[in-house]
Amino acid sequence: MNKYQENAMVFKAFCDEKRLQILEMLQSGEKCACELLEKLEIGQSTLSHHMKIMCESGVVVSRKVGKWTHYTISPEGSENAQQLIALLTNVNTHTCEDEKCLCKSRK
Repeated sequence: MNKYQENAMVFKAFCDEKRLQILEMLQSGEKCACELLEKLEIGQSTLSHHMKIMCESGVVVSRKVGKWTHYTISPEGSENAQQLIALLTNVNTHTCEDEKCLCKSRK
């Protein structure tokens, strides 16, 4: 996956209202999938789809506990998303000769 695809995955995690609701719920700490299902009133397959996108973005991490999966916001993923939005919205920071390049001005 190239850098543009990786960056697009971060934004994909934020571009759905259910995923934004999930992130808001996770702000208070780790949640079991069963809690998310109950509060969001969605099906298991729909939740799995949303969580797959959010975990692939790196913004959320998961861990299995028995038959349930628990989710939490990743501090590293959160920091990466913040840096990405700052980089992409700051006109004066880009120093790469290729105007389309993000890789040289981002660590």
